[in-house]
Amino acid sequence: QVQLVESGGGLVQPGGSLRLSCAASGIIFELYNMGWYRQAPGKQRELVATISRGGTADYVDSVKGRFTISRDNPKNTVYLQMNSLKSEDTAVYYCTANDGLMAYWGQGTQVTVSS
Repeated sequence: QVQLVESGGGLVQPGGSLRLSCAASGIIFELYNMGWYRQAPGKQRELVATISRGGTADYVDSVKGRFTISRDNPKNTVYLQMNSLKSEDTAVYYCTANDGLMAYWGQGTQVTVSS
């Protein structure tokens, strides 16, 4: 059974930082491209960042220079370091795993940026 379990969300003030983690089980982690999506209230889910099996990272323009995605293959975990957070970053953040044939999703973790 595949599981992706996100953690690290919470309430933070504008300008603050959070680090999200996503622990994967039930897959051969190093064979999967990993990603983070987010969905704000009333908006469509959007891709935030991806990291390939080889470690190549890519970001949506709105988070470039502020967010960093990384992966630790021995720990089967992908991270999203979020700095200089803005109110518009408020959303539920979802972890994904994709090997080109199958895609799996976590349950999401809430990030709220507010003073």
